Amino acid sequence: MCDCLVLALTISFGLNADAPKFFGFSEFLASLALMVLAWTIADVRYRFRIMTAPLPLQRVTFFTIAGVGILTLLTDLWRAEEWPIPLGGAIPDAVWQAILGGTFLLTFLLWVWFAFIWPPIYGKWNAMRYARQLYRAILKGNSTELAIIADEIKNSIKSLVQYATERNDFPDDHKENAASEPDKVRLVANDILALIADKRFCRAIVESSPGTVLTLFRVIGETGKFRIPIGTFCNNIVNEALADKNSFLYHETEGYKTGLIGHLKPLTQAMYADYRMVETIGALLDPDIRATYKWDADQWKAYSRIVLTTFRDYAEKDIWNHSYTLYRAKGNIERAVSDLYKLNGSTTFSWDDDILQRLEVVIDFIKQAIQILEKHGVPEQIKLRVHQKHPEWHTFYDYLANMICEVILDASAVTSPSELCWHVQHNSIWTKLFGYRKQNGPVQRMVNFKVRRLIYDEIKEMETSPNFKSAHFLAYCLNCMGFEVKEEDHTKENIALHKAVLAWTKKNFARLHAYDPRVAEACLVDGMTYDSASPRLVLTYPAKGLRREARHIYFAIDPTPTEVEMEKHEE
Repeated sequence: MCDCLVLALTISFGLNADAPKFFGFSEFLASLALMVLAWTIADVRYRFRIMTAPLPLQRVTFFTIAGVGILTLLTDLWRAEEWPIPLGGAIPDAVWQAILGGTFLLTFLLWVWFAFIWPPIYGKWNAMRYARQLYRAILKGNSTELAIIADEIKNSIKSLVQYATERNDFPDDHKENAASEPDKVRLVANDILALIADKRFCRAIVESSPGTVLTLFRVIGETGKFRIPIGTFCNNIVNEALADKNSFLYHETEGYKTGLIGHLKPLTQAMYADYRMVETIGALLDPDIRATYKWDADQWKAYSRIVLTTFRDYAEKDIWNHSYTLYRAKGNIERAVSDLYKLNGSTTFSWDDDILQRLEVVIDFIKQAIQILEKHGVPEQIKLRVHQKHPEWHTFYDYLANMICEVILDASAVTSPSELCWHVQHNSIWTKLFGYRKQNGPVQRMVNFKVRRLIYDEIKEMETSPNFKSAHFLAYCLNCMGFEVKEEDHTKENIALHKAVLAWTKKNFARLHAYDPRVAEACLVDGMTYDSASPRLVLTYPAKGLRREARHIYFAIDPTPTEVEMEKHEE
């Protein structure tokens, strides 16, 4: 009896075909068309956000819309046929339409929330989806899309750095055996940091999203996580930034040239102002060696500027500890003028030749590095003379002295014509580093002392082992200081070197020429000759300009010793 009553109540109510309808199948189709249109016109940025949401938004949206569509279709069919409502109309028709419409609206709002209002960031709920979508975008390699994605990942930088593990945090086989979800999230973060090191992606970051680099290094600086796996990323970012002359490295220069950005230097400061971070990462000052051989003066100037930024912090905090990164950077800058020999003998050179411009950049780097050290003075424990057999005593004062010697050696390869030789060796190097005593501080004088000592030691080496390297140093000294000692032309320290060089030349040149004429000829530059009959060295200034006759300067040298004297000397 009761069962019959329940059945009667269940089928006794039917939908009224004429009842008000505000969300039916036709409204659903119109709304769906607008949603599909929104999905279609959404660009790469918003599609990336949808695909990396904390929940599988695409599947959720599909099944929700499919369910709402089926239910609205069935509802309209029920209404048209006025079929009885199950459960006797427990849910009123208007409420049912509101539920269906609200579900559809909620799905759309959820999509809008993640696409526009609150973009998803990397986390434990979307780690694999985030990595998968980033991998697909980078693998595709479309430059336009990479530019958008490069800007988009900026939102996740802080999360990626927080999750990323530093070196030696996990055993080597941990990745295969990681079982816990937190560990998987951390390891995926490591993979993403390795993934964004792709050269095409780094190029897109430099060109279109330098803010991503700024955010990354600010977060690393704040967290102190210098050992996360970003070495390759840093290396490629630096290479791409130096290759692109529209990058931040060329705009963050002097303030009077670039305005406020030049004064603040936000990216340069974030990346290079912390020596400890640069040294720990180890790749921020290591450009591609093959690329450096093609760099011009502007690129070397940009590179030397970031090296000096790090060196400034190093001089303040850790000057007594060896810096592998800065030592390699110094070596890189030395190589900037390794091709000076190409100018030798050139009669068509230009004073604004790129090789000469690079020489100015290197000399300017040395002077600025010395000026940085001048602020700290000369430490009492510094050694003026450090033998090569005690490398542990070497400091950056010694490295700068060695760097100057290497530059001098490169410049000594330019021996003719005389005008070019004088400009390269004297005007570009000697005058700027060894002249103007009143402008030289204690550090400059100490470094110059080390340079003079190194040069003279090289020259003396020819007494026992004649070689072209030492010969080039002697040629440099004879060219820059001349055959006559004039106190008004030199500082007190340079006079001592000048007298020592001339004394050595007077005593040993004839014997050196007799032993190996090629090495002896390498000791002379254009305009210098050896008169073996006198014997003497002759410096000739040819008739040129207002000089109507050639002018000669002579330097008498000791005659070649006899064989008996040479045997006694060897004994």
